[in-house]
Amino acid sequence: MGKLDPATFGKDLSVGELAARSGVAISALHFYEARGLIGSRRNAGNQRRYPREVLRRVAVIKVAQRLGIPLAAIGEALATLPQGRAPTAAEWQKLSARWKSDLDQRIAKLVALRDQLHDCIGCGCLSIERCKLRNPFDRLSEDGAGPRLLDPADG
Repeated sequence: MGKLDPATFGKDLSVGELAARSGVAISALHFYEARGLIGSRRNAGNQRRYPREVLRRVAVIKVAQRLGIPLAAIGEALATLPQGRAPTAAEWQKLSARWKSDLDQRIAKLVALRDQLHDCIGCGCLSIERCKLRNPFDRLSEDGAGPRLLDPADG
């Protein structure tokens, strides 16, 4: 990584500079801004300029997306952070704790699905009397004959 240019240190970033520094496409940055996840100012030439703390917000967004956190939840969490500066370690801990319970629940659900998968491999019908994955306890039979698509969470 090159040296910081003292002439540009502390100055706002153009969208291209933000994209290069964050590794996020310009179109994604515009999308984040349209969703209210990040903000910019306009210069005299009506070009977007991003304060440097937006780099940290973009990093938080990317980490959250990798964890499967929906953008709406990311936006709610970012709204709790102060504007005009990067979040502190303590603020990040508080923000990430909000997602931990949801992640734990999703992990538990995936583990349970993984552990039940061996019962379903090869059955092919997806409506056997006790299909644990697609038709627990044959609930779909109450709707009549034929295939039914059901997520156990929807039933």
